[in-house]
Amino acid sequence: MGQDITLTASDGFKLGGYRADPAGAPKGAIVVIQEIFGVNHHIRSVCDRLAQEGYVAIAPSIFDRSEPNFQSGYSPDEIAVARKFVANPDWAAMLRDTQAAIDAVKDVGAVGIIGFCLGGSVAYAAATKLTGLRAAVGYYGGAVVRFADDKPKVPTQLHFGEKDSGIPLTDVETIKAKRPEVEVHIYPGAQHGFHCDERASYDKASADIAWPRSLAFFAKHLRA
Repeated sequence: MGQDITLTASDGFKLGGYRADPAGAPKGAIVVIQEIFGVNHHIRSVCDRLAQEGYVAIAPSIFDRSEPNFQSGYSPDEIAVARKFVANPDWAAMLRDTQAAIDAVKDVGAVGIIGFCLGGSVAYAAATKLTGLRAAVGYYGGAVVRFADDKPKVPTQLHFGEKDSGIPLTDVETIKAKRPEVEVHIYPGAQHGFHCDERASYDKASADIAWPRSLAFFAKHLRA
């Protein structure tokens, strides 16, 4: 359904990405921000699912500055390799590349953003710092608590697993306390990565609630 694309950031850097377009007239556009595993099969699948819902979906390859075309699976060895990208993340560069994706689809209509894992944190930061967005959704972003003093400029929805070993519920409570205007959902028994049906931590019951909830949020806030 989709195709590989090239984006150009404000500093002239060219990065790759993936774009899926709906069959009919689009309802709007949604930028999809990857996990630490790159714009891999799962992220492309998320884009395709959004296209089936009527949105142009675009996923920028935000690791291209350090390792072009990086894609990974979810074995323990692959996870260990992928973690190198978050040892010292360049948030400013990732946000520049995210802005390039927003700008690439702004002619379509209202633009939202959704991110997972690292991408959930990027999506939250984008909601506070970038231009051209109308709504933001973040799944299990571990750095959101660090950014929680920054107020999103657009309606924002966050999803966390109750049993996420990397994001304690105390962090989620801190986010809720600092940002009462943000819609926060906690999924009982769910672990980190619960939305990804290619990961051992996939929790179908939680994903089957979170995904429609995200789509309803975009339907509400990306209306023309």
